[in-house]
Amino acid sequence: MSSFVVDSQPDAQGHFGPFGGRFVPETLMHPLQELEAEYFRAQQDPAFQKELSYYLREFCGRPTPLYHAERLTRELGGARIYLKREDLLHTGAHKINNSLGQVLLAKRMGKTRVIAETGAGQHGVATATVAAMFGLQCVVYMGAHDCERQALNVYRMRMLGAEVVSVKAGQQTLKEAINEAMRDWVTNVRHTHYILGTAYGAHPYPLMVRNFQRVIGDEARRQILEKEERLPDLLVACVGGGSNAIGLFFPFLGDASVKMVGVEAGGEGIVGNRHAARFQGGSIGVLQGTRSFILQDEAGQIQLTHSVSAGLDYAAVGPEHAWLREQGRAEYTYATDDAALAAFQRLARLEGIIPALESSHAIAEVIRRAPTMSPQQLIIVNLSGRGDKDVAQAAEKLKL
Repeated sequence: MSSFVVDSQPDAQGHFGPFGGRFVPETLMHPLQELEAEYFRAQQDPAFQKELSYYLREFCGRPTPLYHAERLTRELGGARIYLKREDLLHTGAHKINNSLGQVLLAKRMGKTRVIAETGAGQHGVATATVAAMFGLQCVVYMGAHDCERQALNVYRMRMLGAEVVSVKAGQQTLKEAINEAMRDWVTNVRHTHYILGTAYGAHPYPLMVRNFQRVIGDEARRQILEKEERLPDLLVACVGGGSNAIGLFFPFLGDASVKMVGVEAGGEGIVGNRHAARFQGGSIGVLQGTRSFILQDEAGQIQLTHSVSAGLDYAAVGPEHAWLREQGRAEYTYATDDAALAAFQRLARLEGIIPALESSHAIAEVIRRAPTMSPQQLIIVNLSGRGDKDVAQAAEKLKL
């Protein structure tokens, strides 16, 4: 297996090349340093790793299957397609891998309260779930617009005992939810841990979240070698902040034969304020604690975004993805709302699997690429979440 040399470990200040870092108020510097130190101690602690592995297996349902999508493969007439079934995890998405890891860290640090932001609601549900498990107070911030389009997940969070705060500022989506969560953390940092849900934010969050999510790629690597006795030719995953994608990609970074494609939200097309494809219409800037590609105007004001999927509707992308793109190690493209909705329906009817609208963006790219590849080639697509939460919205859009 040929190797690809790319250094994707951040430096001591959390920089992936020119991206990443720690751009926060002075009041958050010490909590971030404390979190970083505790995380590195936990990484080296066999008892922590044993506890994390136990709950991932017994509570969350790992390992998730790597499933050969036979009918989709036949229909498209090209590469063999495998689905990494993160949708089968408890709570319905990959988000619980990270929420579980971080709640165990919060316990180690003696925190009694956790907070989170959420877009599609899956990270909020995962955080509410692990908070209920360990008896911690939980508050989840969610944009008012997202509360409406993801009402089912709002009910689930409340059922689990979390307080859901509907954020009515700005565009009322994920960016505003993160702003409010950060304000809360600054105020309550002594007893509160912020369980940030994606591979974004100030160091150590991008590193830490990636490492909690790399279980996806570690499993997929073992599974494809068992099933096919070789590595895949292509990995595909949707990219909002980027945690499900970096979790799949990271264990394959050294394998030059494995191509990687991240799929952003193309919304209604690459025109101002109507998409969330940061690499298509963005530029380098700082937002919410880190330097990365951001949708901003010439004055540095954050632009409005749009996606049919609440989880991809965000103006910035994780710094490690920006670094992988700059290094030429990963490619980033986009799928429009219409393409994602078509993929949502196609996977449901061909495979009996209803994907999350976020994951449908990755499926849309597979539908586009697979027919151009040979039947001997292999694709792994990360089915990062299930579509229960999206059924009402999709039914309205598709006129079902």
